[in-house]
Parts: sequence; C-alpha cells; structure tokens
Amino acid sequence: MMHEILQVPQVSRRCLRVWQRNRDAYMKFYRLSLLGSLGDPILYLLAMGYGLGRFLNQMEGMSYVEFLAPGLVISSTMFSAAFECTYGSFLRMIYLKAYDAIIATPLTIEDVVAGDILWGTTKGVFNGLIMFLIITACGLVDSWWAAGIPLLILLVSFLFASLSMITTAFVPTFEAFNYYITLFLTPMFFFSGVFFPLNRLPEWVTITSRFLPLTYAVEISRSLIYGRPSWRILTDALMLLIPAIVCFQVAVNLVKRRVIK
Repeated sequence: MMHEILQVPQVSRRCLRVWQRNRDAYMKFYRLSLLGSLGDPILYLLAMGYGLGRFLNQMEGMSYVEFLAPGLVISSTMFSAAFECTYGSFLRMIYLKAYDAIIATPLTIEDVVAGDILWGTTKGVFNGLIMFLIITACGLVDSWWAAGIPLLILLVSFLFASLSMITTAFVPTFEAFNYYITLFLTPMFFFSGVFFPLNRLPEWVTITSRFLPLTYAVEISRSLIYGRPSWRILTDALMLLIPAIVCFQVAVNLVKRRVIK
C-alpha cells in the first residue's frame, strides 16, 4: 500500500487542459472571488499592522507593520491555494462529477489531479503576488532581494495545494474540512512567526513551530523583503521543496485511489 501511495505518478502535459478548464470557469466570477480571498490579509495589515502597531514597540529592529507584512504575503498564498484544493476540488470531484467526466476523455486521473493542483497553485500565486504588490505600494519592501519573493510564493503555493489535495482525498463531506482549517492551518497561521517573534515564546512553542512549513516560508520572506539573506535561506527552502514534491506524489495517488475504486 505504501509503495502504491509513494510511487511517481504518470502525469502528462494534458493536465494543462484541466488547468485551462478551471481558469475559464474562474474568469466568469474572478472579481467576486478575488475580493473575498484578499479581504482577510488586507484587513490584518490595516487593523493590526497600522492600527495595533501604533501601540507596540519595535520588533526585531523594525515597526510592527514592517514585521507583519512579509508573513501576510505568505499566509495569503497559503490560504488561497488551500481553499482551492479543498472546497474547490471537492466540489468538482464529488458534486459536479467533473473528474468522472474528464477521465472519460484521453486524460487520465493523474492528469486531472495534477491539473487541479496546478490550478490551486496558480490561485495561490495570484493572491500572493497581489498582496506583495500591495505591501510594496505601502512602502514596506526595502530591498532588491525581494525580487525572489515570486519564487517563494510559487513554492509555498505548490506545497499547500498538494497538501490540501491529500486532505480532499479523505474527507466525506464539506464540513470535514473544518478540522483541517481550524486544527491545522489556523494554528499554523498564528504560530509560525507571522504575528510575533517565535524566540520570545515558550520553548515548546518554538520547537513545535519548526515542524510547521509556514515557519520556514515566513523566515525566508522576511529575509528577502528586508535584505537580510543568508545561507540559511537555502536550507529553509529545502524544508519547503522536499515536502512539496512528496505531497504532490501522495496527493495524486490518493485521489486516484478514491476516484477509481
């Protein structure tokens, strides 16, 4: 069974047709969807960064809004990719029967799942880049090293799109996604260094945060945006890249097993 889950999926470039189908469907309602997905991070930036930040001392040598902004770019990416590959993919798979319809064509189930993950990745990249442009317009980007942020957004988005698709392979109903969102994504959002320095928290929180992929992404984002790169960025990037590749393979194989019983 483990061999079946971990085997390299046979994905062809026809998966791009699935991506194209999802893009065409999204373009019919993109304004409403975009407003909803960007509302939270912009609200956090205004209310906590510029609002609460007026009453806080500097953190790690910068104002609170400067400390907060890099993490919001990454968390916006994470949530967007995760929502698309949970609720969106589950809707297409179970209720719209899109997976069943597509695999009746020359496309395989591996192509369908890979195309859905690529689309979730695209949604995450799109939202992350817009959030990055917003903080740039607010004067919160201070280094040319920030040019590496799009690559980081792509990696984070691919990781959480794949991870979320694994969840989708198991859940029986929409309501079951609440466990994934409230017990995994939301705690990670608050305890990965987005809102406060982890080194000021109890040791057990700091140790636990090292098992959360968002922690490494936030650290890279803050280093690039404020021009403090180091060799540690490479090891942090590996902590994102390796789980992303493994999660992609596992997600494709698990959804294949669910759809083709």
